[in-house]
Amino acid sequence: MTFAVVWFVLWGVLWAAYFMLDGFDLGAGMLYHVLGKSESDRALIRRSIGPMWDGNEVWLLTAGGATFAAFPAVYASMFSYLYTALLIILFGLIFRGVSIEFRAKMTGTGWGKVWDAGFALGSLAPALLFGVAFGNIFRGLPMDAAGYHGTLLFLLNPYGLLTGALFVALFLVHGALWVALKTGGDLAGRSLAAARKLWLVEVGAAILFLAATPFETKLFDNYSAAPVLFLVPGLAVAALIAVGVQARRGRAGRAFAASCAAIVLVTATGLVGLYPNLLPSRLDPASSLTLFNASSSPYTLKIMTVVALIFVPIVIAYQVWVYRIFRTKIAVKDAETDSFY
Repeated sequence: MTFAVVWFVLWGVLWAAYFMLDGFDLGAGMLYHVLGKSESDRALIRRSIGPMWDGNEVWLLTAGGATFAAFPAVYASMFSYLYTALLIILFGLIFRGVSIEFRAKMTGTGWGKVWDAGFALGSLAPALLFGVAFGNIFRGLPMDAAGYHGTLLFLLNPYGLLTGALFVALFLVHGALWVALKTGGDLAGRSLAAARKLWLVEVGAAILFLAATPFETKLFDNYSAAPVLFLVPGLAVAALIAVGVQARRGRAGRAFAASCAAIVLVTATGLVGLYPNLLPSRLDPASSLTLFNASSSPYTLKIMTVVALIFVPIVIAYQVWVYRIFRTKIAVKDAETDSFY
C-alpha cells in the first residue's frame, strides 16, 4: 500500500470524525428554536455543546490541513472551483462561533435574538452546504484541461441538494439525541420525541440518496467490481435502523452511539465509491484529480505519516478526556449562569 493510499484513508477518517463530532453541534443549533421553548431550555442546549463544539472543529481544520499537505492540487482546485460555496460555509462557521460566545456575554433581548439567530443559521448553512459540496464531488465537477466550467448555481442541482438534505437530516437526528442525552426532564423528552420523528425524514432522505446515486454518479462502480464492499452501505443501513429502534425504546445513549456509527458509515460509503478519485470530472475523466496524480511526493507523505502517528493519538486522548470530564447531564440550575463551561 502506497503512502498516497494511506492518506486517502486518513483523509476519509478525518472527514468522518468531523461529521460525527461536529454533527451533533450543528444539529443542536438547527433545533435550537424548535426544542428551546424557554430561555432556560435554550441555555441548556447551549451548555450541552459548550465544552465540546470548538474542540470538535479541530477535526475540520485537520481535514483541511491534510488536504492541503497530502493533496495540494485538490486543495487548490477546491478553493478555486468551489470558492463561493466554501466561503459561505466558512462565514457560517465563523458566525456560529461568534454567536455562541457573544450570546453568553450580551444577554439583552435585542442582542440575544441576534446571536440566537446566528447560532441557528450558522449551524444550518454549513450542514447543508457540506452535503451539497460532497454531492457534487460524488457527481463529478464540470472541469477539463481548460479549467472549471460551472457556477454556484450549477452546484445547486437536484442531486447536490438531495445530498445536502441527507446531511441536514443526519445532523438533526444526531443533535436531538445529543440534547436528549445531556439534559433531563421535559427538554430531554421533547428532544427524544423529535429524534423519533426526524428519524423518518432521515430514512427517507437516505432512501432517495441511494436510489438517485446509480443514475447521477459512478460511486457504485467500485461496489460492482468488488461486491464485498457492499458490506459498508449495508452496515450504514443497519446503523440507521438501530438509531430508530433505540430511540423508540427511549435509549438515548444507544441511539446516539448508533447515530455516530451511521454518520461514519455513510461517509465511508461515499468515499469507498469515490476511490481513487478526489475530484472527478464530469466532462473528461482524464482531467479528474485522483490520489495518484494529485498527491504530494512520497517523502512528504512519509513525514506526514510519522507526524500523524504522533499527534493524532494525542488529540484523540485529549478529546476522550474532555468528553469524560463533561459526561454528566446538564442540570437546570446550570442554565441560570448562562455560561458555556
